[in-house]
Amino acid sequence: MGKTVVLAEKPSVGRELAAVLGCKKKEKSAFISDKYIVTWALGHLVTLEDPVHYNPDYKTWSMETLPMLPEKMALKVIPQTKGQFAAVKAYLRSSEVTDVIIATDAGREGELVARWILEKAGCKKPIRRLWISSQTKKAIEEGFLNLAPGEDYDSLYAAAQARAEADWLVGLNTTRALTCKFGAQLSAGRVQTPTLALIAAREKEIREFRPRDYYTLRADLGNFFVSYRDKDGQASIFEKEKAEALAKKIQGATFTITDLKTTKKNVPPPLLYDLTELQRDANKAYGFSPKETLRLMQSLYEHHKALTYPRTDSRYLTEDIVPTLPERLRALDVPSLRPFVSEIRKNGYTIHKACINNDKVSDHHAIIPTEEYIDISALSADEAKIYMLVVKRFVACFFPAYTYLSVKTEAECEGEHFVATGREVTEMGWRGVQNLAEEEEESEQNLPKIEKGATFVCRTYQLKAQKTTPPERYTEATLLSAMENPAKFIENKSMRAFVGNGLGTPATRADIIEKLYTTFYMEKPDGKHIVPTAKGMQLIDIVPADLKEPLLTAEWEQKLEDIRSGKLKKKAFIGDIRTYAASLVGAVKDSEAVYRHENLTQKRCPDCGERMLEVQGKKGKMLVCSDPECGHRENLSMQSGARCPQCSKKLEIFGAGEKKLYVCRCGFREKAETFEKRLAENRASRVSRKDVQKYMQKQNNDTTTMADLLRQAMEGK
Repeated sequence: MGKTVVLAEKPSVGRELAAVLGCKKKEKSAFISDKYIVTWALGHLVTLEDPVHYNPDYKTWSMETLPMLPEKMALKVIPQTKGQFAAVKAYLRSSEVTDVIIATDAGREGELVARWILEKAGCKKPIRRLWISSQTKKAIEEGFLNLAPGEDYDSLYAAAQARAEADWLVGLNTTRALTCKFGAQLSAGRVQTPTLALIAAREKEIREFRPRDYYTLRADLGNFFVSYRDKDGQASIFEKEKAEALAKKIQGATFTITDLKTTKKNVPPPLLYDLTELQRDANKAYGFSPKETLRLMQSLYEHHKALTYPRTDSRYLTEDIVPTLPERLRALDVPSLRPFVSEIRKNGYTIHKACINNDKVSDHHAIIPTEEYIDISALSADEAKIYMLVVKRFVACFFPAYTYLSVKTEAECEGEHFVATGREVTEMGWRGVQNLAEEEEESEQNLPKIEKGATFVCRTYQLKAQKTTPPERYTEATLLSAMENPAKFIENKSMRAFVGNGLGTPATRADIIEKLYTTFYMEKPDGKHIVPTAKGMQLIDIVPADLKEPLLTAEWEQKLEDIRSGKLKKKAFIGDIRTYAASLVGAVKDSEAVYRHENLTQKRCPDCGERMLEVQGKKGKMLVCSDPECGHRENLSMQSGARCPQCSKKLEIFGAGEKKLYVCRCGFREKAETFEKRLAENRASRVSRKDVQKYMQKQNNDTTTMADLLRQAMEGK
């Protein structure tokens, strides 16, 4: 009887699959039983060949060799992981192996990881596909009982190939053209460039913004305030003289209530999390970068089996998941949520019907907890934060709507119009779980009992001088929102319907944001708000115009989905991309733009002698060689995780070796050797959180009473 190779994406997943399949024999690159060989990739083991593979002239970056348009794209083994590829290839080509089960991540990139390995290894054996949304024992067992034929996913593989080849053709050609034309280390891509364009456009708005003075007017009617509104319903008064005249006019005057409306408002629970929404909330609540949130989610999915598949773009569940929800609730053991879970069971609450929609789930449903019991104390502090976001949202979706009475009062005084709004909560519903305070309007207040026609005398007024403010710079949370919904940034309104899934996918947005930091196109000077660098702003000025538009990448994603669904052939798509890549190179060649290094220093590169550029990396300042082909880098300073003993702000690290210093803006400076020694001593003196938990658990398990202890003491024990 032949064996089956089970190909996982990572060693950790391979171990879990092997445990379920009973593969107890351990080799360096696999777990083996009489029936299965469970092996794994290390992410991608195979990638597209470098340009020089197709033509030795491509070794030198030159405008004369562009565009690079290979007839057929070739694959190569990634050098850093060639040992693992060799092991996987040997298993796949073994005479005792009869077939293969692809068990990589259930998505487009996961399919690409496996299929490229099979293609490069020359494996032609029959394929089946494991497609699961969580890594629990139950999910794996059910997945192996419902394996699908490999050909069911051929179109998904075609879409993944098309994405990779298109990014190669557009990204490498444009990057080389820009670098050669302008003599600077420049890069462009179909997702990163329009994302950077959003940031640059916002920065331009801020720089061109000119503040205007305006005034707001409120009248104190004794038990409540009313606010001025003009005939268009606007509160802002831009003429000082008008504002002062209005204030004088209403002082001591009589206000008459002209209208009173009470409306019952029902706010349903928010939908479940997809990856982008989770990354957005984690950034708002904890300052986590999208990349960090994804890393934590992967750990909760793969290692702890606590949550379902993270790289999902859906906020809905399918109907077949509904019967599993009671078991998932029973598995939750979070002290703060126990009363809410008990209430769900007691009242027979079911998940909100808006969360169930088969048509809005493609590859994976929304992120929810698994059926396995999780000891939250076993999670790291950051893992626990992400876990709690997900489970609180999950539990909240079982609760009724948040309801309140919205009260709007309108009043007139001396021919001028005023309003007041307020609310009275009638049922907290899901907000009791989420504990989320909505932003109340400035004018909302607890209003007294008022009747239409009632009159009040203005006791005094508040005339407040203010200035208009520019749009706020992006944070990683708001940038994710803009990438997900870029329609408003497309000037041609008739084309907005074509933006489809936005810029990139939930699985790739974190990497795109990270790449914009590492290529020094943007930075976070205050640790929160994103600012484009001079390099980033210049790139947007010189890059071909249509490569900056959100519409381009949105159209790509729609076409990739058409390939996946069988509506479009990969060959036709790549043909269009080849033509487009050539046109981009032509646009760069013909450009009359000029690029200037605004951060050039006097220091020379030790490798090639060119002058160095000072750049702000994500973790600190560094020097980078201005020659694009050199690549030499040196750290100047790094942001540390250590806090200043004087002001508690994060310290920067300057220098290296004996000259290494910890420095703070408040003036604190200390040699690294002294500071780190004291830090180590402080840490050693602290009791860890796990030690405290173990001690408390021991105390809970210890049933010895005080009477027992006294008796033992009297008996001399």
